[in-house]
Amino acid sequence: MNRHAALSVYLLTLGVFFTATSELVVSGILPQIAEDLTVSVASAGQLVTAFSLAFAIGTPIVTALTSRLDRRLVLTGSLLLFIAGCLASSFAPGYSFLLACRVILGVSAGVYLVTSFGTAARLVPPERLGRAIGTIIFGFSCSMILGVPIGITLTGWAGWRSIFLVLALAALGVAAAMLRLFPSSAGETPVPFRQQLKVLGSLVIGTGLLFSLFRESGGSILLTYLTSYLQDIYRMNPSGISLFMLVLGLFGAAGSRLGGYGVDRWGPMRIMVFGVALNAAALALLPLFSGSRAAGLALIVLLMLLMFMTGPAVQAYFIQQAPDSNGLVLSLNTSIIHLGLATGAGTGGWMINTASTVRFNPWLACLFVTAGLGAALWSFTLAKRAARRTSSPASASLQEKTDAPNQLTAGGGTGARDLSRDTPA
Repeated sequence: MNRHAALSVYLLTLGVFFTATSELVVSGILPQIAEDLTVSVASAGQLVTAFSLAFAIGTPIVTALTSRLDRRLVLTGSLLLFIAGCLASSFAPGYSFLLACRVILGVSAGVYLVTSFGTAARLVPPERLGRAIGTIIFGFSCSMILGVPIGITLTGWAGWRSIFLVLALAALGVAAAMLRLFPSSAGETPVPFRQQLKVLGSLVIGTGLLFSLFRESGGSILLTYLTSYLQDIYRMNPSGISLFMLVLGLFGAAGSRLGGYGVDRWGPMRIMVFGVALNAAALALLPLFSGSRAAGLALIVLLMLLMFMTGPAVQAYFIQQAPDSNGLVLSLNTSIIHLGLATGAGTGGWMINTASTVRFNPWLACLFVTAGLGAALWSFTLAKRAARRTSSPASASLQEKTDAPNQLTAGGGTGARDLSRDTPA
């Protein structure tokens, strides 16, 4: 990867850091927002819901409508819309107005994230795809480590509105740098509508999306109620929980980089199988160590590392399976991710009410993650069959002798690629 491409990927990552911070920081300052706008904390919580729903519903629509536009135009346009949403949020006169601003922020952040993934895939050679995707996800994990604590600190100093003003100014700097330094990049190759439907109706893509749904639901069952788990099971105090959350953020950031390297070295399929299988095992063991704080916390740290390590592999897998429609597929995947987060939160709450304890949530999460592993293996099997159908015997023989992972091929509407090095062990 040349220096200019690397700079472009880091610029994309910086934008992801700011847009992700706008999503995550609100959960940490709900009481302050509720007090200022004279609404209940429960009503203020709907600001998170509005962002997630706008992200999930609006992103695929806007991504499809802008698929043929210059990628630099889409990226800067989504940032400008994000800036407008932040400025409006910082001067919001009331709750309803702020709720509408969250919709704007959700759509703009979603379009920026999806376009960043697809653009990164074009900027780097195939053998560097995983690391480029991992770098972008690193920006999201950094928003957990740095963005949210900084936002909470700013709220204490200057009120919650100051956060959105700072985010607007920072995003403006990224947009200006992007216009000056970022290369023009054509939109996706025009694909007939019938072929687009064929991609969306592909079992390879469908089972891959099912994997994302189960994986994110399982993660949400645990993470949504992680604070309660730490308090009730391990008797941790608030200061200890805050420190532990910082540790989790650091391991999440490390996981995203490790996952990116692993994708380039061993392929996305192996990383997905390895990460999810270990994830399920750790979840199964966690309730058994309720009497050992050190062992339990070590398992939770491992879970965070594995969750973020698998992220780059999932994105790379979709890019490889639908190279001509990766923007549309990635946007659908982000929608599925948010649906999974909501499903996990609701299911985890049901489990707590049923069992009158949070102790058994990891076992429920394990069931979801294991179902996700099954969906992934199904998708991989279908992808390999598609690759064999679109390869001639001569080319298949040549591929078996090739030692180059992540080599995209031109076969078929589903974007088949050389899967010889990507077969799960």
